[in-house]
Amino acid sequence: MQLVINTYGSYIQKNGDCFKVKKDEQIFEISAKKVSSILITTAAYITTDSIKLAIDNNIDIIFMDNFGEPFGRVWHPKLGSTTLIRRRQLEISNTQDGLNFVKKWVKTKFDNQINLLTSLRTTRTKKSKEITEYILQLKNIKKKFDDLTDNFVPEIRDIIMGIEGSGAKVYFDCISFLMPERFKFLGRSRNPAKDEFNALLNYSYGILYSRVEKACIIAGLDPYVGILHTDHYNKKSMVFDIIENYRIWADEIVINLFAGRKIKQEHFDKLKNGLSLNAAGKALLIKTYTEFMEESVRYKGRNIKRDNIIQFDCHNIANELIKKNK
Repeated sequence: MQLVINTYGSYIQKNGDCFKVKKDEQIFEISAKKVSSILITTAAYITTDSIKLAIDNNIDIIFMDNFGEPFGRVWHPKLGSTTLIRRRQLEISNTQDGLNFVKKWVKTKFDNQINLLTSLRTTRTKKSKEITEYILQLKNIKKKFDDLTDNFVPEIRDIIMGIEGSGAKVYFDCISFLMPERFKFLGRSRNPAKDEFNALLNYSYGILYSRVEKACIIAGLDPYVGILHTDHYNKKSMVFDIIENYRIWADEIVINLFAGRKIKQEHFDKLKNGLSLNAAGKALLIKTYTEFMEESVRYKGRNIKRDNIIQFDCHNIANELIKKNK
């Protein structure tokens, strides 16, 4: 499980093979064997013994800011696998192999969006016509990939990101159209979010981002060496590449929270230029996110938890890189 520290002033210490979490008079313990990662979303104290216990058990500690952006991670200093994988990442970044990876990932993102809108249409029959129009727009934008050249030059990256951006606008316009009237929004907004939907989505993406980064490290992929998102100073470009396959999960989690009427105005704090999730909002989102990711689904012929799919795919990417080298 993921241990989430979401209460201001919490204190984490080691007690044998367990993490002991204290807040005022409240105390609970959990075995390190049951923890996959520790997510700290507020001001808290953690002892060096706790950090060593986490490292000894391959548990990463992630620190997140008020907007859901991971700003720090404690992790052991070992490579996840052979350095050959990282070298291959660099070698394919401007080749047909690299282009094939990118086209596959972005097409998967389009398919996920189309499938989600198709699913939403079945329960929103009064808006079926409008949803169908949005779906057709997404399909037409996706077809633009068929006209791409096989040469992965810098201009192709710009074209792909342009296609992706056009699709994102159509997709989020449709999501806003389906929102309750008081929660409609005007496109994506980040740090701070301009509305409740984006505040939740940004935080959900942040949790997902940290999970993809961990999966990259374990699989031996370099989080900084991207193929589509590349040459950005101090940016984990490979994480931005791979996360496109899974953003739909964060979208679905947030959409379901609104559809289930679980979102309240009191889940948000007003900022000078927007909104942020408060402690109650974070608790609701993280609980829902964790339950969703722990569900088993059918994937490539097997039953597997959504959270484990990310690791499964990252290992497959690493193995494919090595096979292409051979």
